[in-house]
Amino acid sequence: MYPNDGFRELGRHECLRLLATAPVGRIVYTRQALPAVVPVNFGLDADGAVLLRTSAASEPARAVDGAVVAFEADAADVETNSGWSVVVTGRAEIVTDPAEAARLQRIGPLSWAPSPEEVFVRIEPELVTGRELVGGRTMYGLHLSA
Repeated sequence: MYPNDGFRELGRHECLRLLATAPVGRIVYTRQALPAVVPVNFGLDADGAVLLRTSAASEPARAVDGAVVAFEADAADVETNSGWSVVVTGRAEIVTDPAEAARLQRIGPLSWAPSPEEVFVRIEPELVTGRELVGGRTMYGLHLSA
């Protein structure tokens, strides 16, 4: 990355703080050897793990259990040409421990599309990266819109 490209790398703590403010993110996993991207609502556990709540019968739940996945969330302000993006990469696991599932029932995210049999998916944050666009494109002090 070039020092004056308008982007600022974010540290892990700042990435997790920003991630906690986003209502929706995207889980990226492998479907038939190709990348699949699904928008999801989510929550964060105290340790920074990404928590999803989904139908036990859903294709993403079946596909991600035990797999390394990426999770991305972002925010953008088109008026100021600024924003941020955070990516969490780690192993996804369906929560099977009854005590942990009960705890997540109390604190975990609610599914926007509830189903009769839901599971929690936990993504352990092995790699957390992010960057912020500050200032965006400007010309003569004015921000340019796309």
